Amino acid sequence: MSRADQLHSLKVLRTVLRQRESAPRPLAVAALMHDVGKRRYHLAVWQKTMAVLVKRLLPPLADRLGREENMSIWRAPFVVRSHHARWSAEILRACCADDVAVWLVEHHQADVLALGDHPQAELLQCLQRADEAC
Repeated sequence: MSRADQLHSLKVLRTVLRQRESAPRPLAVAALMHDVGKRRYHLAVWQKTMAVLVKRLLPPLADRLGREENMSIWRAPFVVRSHHARWSAEILRACCADDVAVWLVEHHQADVLALGDHPQAELLQCLQRADEAC
């Protein structure tokens, strides 16, 4: 992972630990590892910036550009943004991580309201709040 992504993950972990006095281990693991899938492809700073700006200004376009795994120089940042949660979960699964941690990582960009009935929805909400705060 890039140094910036490592620092982000540490900030998310610290934020989770501040939000919950006794954060369950799977939540702490998910906070620390939620973006590990981004290491699959190195992106330049301008690519990351472009993906963030387009996602903020034109979300449907960003979603459309990230749908298929076309890693052209212009689409790569949108693909990484769209697929890194799944890639991160695959990496954790391959390392025999806890099922709850894997689920949290895999869904950390999902709509928590759509998953409100899931037993881990509260932990997911905590992870998402921390991620958004950092």
